[in-house]
Amino acid sequence: MKKLLNRIKYFFNNKYLAPLIKLLKQGITPKEIALGVAGAITLGIFPVLGSTTILTTAFALVFRLNLPLIQLINFSVYPLQLIFFIPFMKLGEHIFRYATLNYSFAEIIEMLSNDLGGTIEMLWSVSMQGIGAWFVTAPFLGILLFLLLKRVFTTISNKMKKDVT
Repeated sequence: MKKLLNRIKYFFNNKYLAPLIKLLKQGITPKEIALGVAGAITLGIFPVLGSTTILTTAFALVFRLNLPLIQLINFSVYPLQLIFFIPFMKLGEHIFRYATLNYSFAEIIEMLSNDLGGTIEMLWSVSMQGIGAWFVTAPFLGILLFLLLKRVFTTISNKMKKDVT
């Protein structure tokens, strides 16, 4: 168990923390990194499969943020997109009260593999409700993540400056 935890810690430090520290050393501000990471996470859980790469790329270009960092985070949160897919649709049902989702995630995946067009057509209104639920919740999530991450990256940056002096 300890060996597994060490591997996870090494992976996290090597793939995430080290690149973030490198960006800080290159002069990218904690605010820019926090904005990029928060935006990538928030956009990365958008409940339309296959859309987040385009969304996060546009976000990076509009705000002139580090595209590789944003795509790394976007690809990393893909499991969260899958996890939140049905909850966004269910939340949309409660908010908008238009259509009801009567399928599990596994059933939806099977339906997509058998009849992509028919499944999309059948799930259209429920999907729109899920997108609506994301639009309602995303600003709160994005702002909360940005504020938390800005504080974390500012602390790391300040610690790095102290270590240099």
